[in-house]
Amino acid sequence: MTRAKAPSVQRRATKRPTKRSAALQEVNVEAQSDFSIPRPERVNRQPIEALNESQRRYISAIKAFELVFATGPAGTGKTWICGALAAQALNEGVIDKIIITRPAVEAGESLGFLPGELEDKFDPFLRPFRDVLNERLGKNYVDYLMKVGRIEAAPLAYMRGRTFKNAFVILDEAQNTTPNQMKLFLTRIGSDCKVVVNGDTRQKDIHGTSGLDDAIRRVSHIPSVKCVGFSRKDVVRSGLTQEIVEAYESDSDD
Repeated sequence: MTRAKAPSVQRRATKRPTKRSAALQEVNVEAQSDFSIPRPERVNRQPIEALNESQRRYISAIKAFELVFATGPAGTGKTWICGALAAQALNEGVIDKIIITRPAVEAGESLGFLPGELEDKFDPFLRPFRDVLNERLGKNYVDYLMKVGRIEAAPLAYMRGRTFKNAFVILDEAQNTTPNQMKLFLTRIGSDCKVVVNGDTRQKDIHGTSGLDDAIRRVSHIPSVKCVGFSRKDVVRSGLTQEIVEAYESDSDD
């Protein structure tokens, strides 16, 4: 008895990839690799602890209030503490993103005089916070979060028309804002936001009234707002820095 022959299956000829499809495949692979979550790195997971009473009040204020103003000299830990708390909140899923901004003023210069695109121009202004975020989250992970938009840094002028929602927002060097710029920034605050405004009114690089002083005078009475002041006695950067701050401030007091 003869077996029935199985029906023959016609094999489709495999198409050779065209130059266009090969190029698209390379782009897709690069895009996936650019936005792939990086491997864990060694980071600083130690608890955020205050080194003095002013820092303790600062940490407590950030945790308890929606809007915190911190004023005082350089080296008191304002940048590190708020950056570390922002990293912690993002890592724990308390917020969706970190937004860092500051006025584009630095010793009388503006971003237009610096080479490169906007990101390149603003990078030197962001560097203090990048150092903190890299320390607490890992450099590769910070790069990834910036690519996907969960960490954002831009000059204050680019905040116009924005609404901050479910974010930890930091305005640094706020002494260099005008009252109108500060009003623009504060009226961006939306729901589920934590906002920290840092500055040192003794290092103002603009003429006229500082938006930082003006805002504290206008809104410090609001229950959800807290003001924390640092003095030269609170400098923790180094003993030399504290002596330098004291030398300059004692001279200005005279």
